[in-house]
Amino acid sequence: MSVIVVATISPLDGRLQNVVDAFAIVSPKVHAEAGNELYALHRDAGTVVMIERWASPADLAAHAAGVAMAELNALVAAHVSGPSEVRVLENVPLGDPLKGSIQ
Repeated sequence: MSVIVVATISPLDGRLQNVVDAFAIVSPKVHAEAGNELYALHRDAGTVVMIERWASPADLAAHAAGVAMAELNALVAAHVSGPSEVRVLENVPLGDPLKGSIQ
């Protein structure tokens, strides 16, 4: 079963676009990583949220320790208020199998 991750990033005032730009640089590299099934950025006026899906916990662990994440962390370091809030979630399918699950 896939692993779902939701990472919330809090940019400093006026730095949201810098954070989005950093993800634009790194995302193609993450999309090419083994086991990556989804790496999709979302934002509102002051927060950036990355929704991820990985084929296995081992693939997620490799991603977390990989070159792309190190690059991302370096690119956003001066533009965020602190560490990202990262949640690894268990999927709970409900109702319609196509609409009630990210799987």
